[in-house]
Amino acid sequence: MAVEETKAIVEGALNNVESAKSIAAAIAMGFGAVGPGIGIGILAAKALEAIGRNPEAASKIQTTMILAIAFTEAIAIYALVIALIIKFV
Repeated sequence: MAVEETKAIVEGALNNVESAKSIAAAIAMGFGAVGPGIGIGILAAKALEAIGRNPEAASKIQTTMILAIAFTEAIAIYALVIALIIKFV
């Protein structure tokens, strides 16, 4: 009887650990997506404002904006990697 109770306690603890990992991964990805989302929004707004002021420089502004968006998205990808590490390791 004691062995069965011990097994049940261990299984319950393992389920708690898996639940905590899932919640931690979700929180990591959520916080990791907020920053890049805000950053891309500000970046696009400022780029459109700059193009509105100087339409002749649109191609240079667009190139710089796309490069900055790629760097900003890299942060979200790092958050995804951290979330996957938390979940599966």
